[in-house]
Amino acid sequence: MTIRLLIADDQAMVRGALAALLDLENDLEVVGQVGRGDEVVDACRENRPEVVLMDVEMPGMDGIAASAALRRAMPEVRVLVVTTFGRPGFLRRAMQAGVQGFVVKDTPATQLADAVRRVNEGLRVVDPQLAADSLAFGESPLTAREAEVLKAASDGGTVADIARSVHLSEGTVRNHLSSIIGKTGGRTRADALRIADENGWL
Repeated sequence: MTIRLLIADDQAMVRGALAALLDLENDLEVVGQVGRGDEVVDACRENRPEVVLMDVEMPGMDGIAASAALRRAMPEVRVLVVTTFGRPGFLRRAMQAGVQGFVVKDTPATQLADAVRRVNEGLRVVDPQLAADSLAFGESPLTAREAEVLKAASDGGTVADIARSVHLSEGTVRNHLSSIIGKTGGRTRADALRIADENGWL
């Protein structure tokens, strides 16, 4: 029985390489490709894959949000995250979104194909180094609101700009930023953003 696959990655070259590698396997067939996270659900409705290979960082909607949306719309479709960014926080958030597998893009082709088969069978597949790092780093120290404020701060805007973006008062935004800097151990807002991004907390 052939396993139908959809590849979601914003880099056309990566999509093409993954499709070419996986199509070499007798039991795997790539039936669709998309370059944006907000195209995943519609593409799955159209192409009916069993497994989606999902990148994390994509325009429109990131892969973790797209996985959560797909789980709500088509819970029978399984998701294997295949990403360059092996960050501990990404793994934890992906699992919370209902992802069944998480591997990095330098995984050998035979192992990737095997991961697809195992995810299709309902098994969980996680890169062992990433799993160990996730346990070592623990959960994000940021609340959902703090993460939202820090994401809004990534554009480099003023406190007033951030406040308008997240619909909070300037005083509340200042308090959140102060808390964020303290929790991340950063020296500045930019430093806190870098630390949170490196850990996959955003």
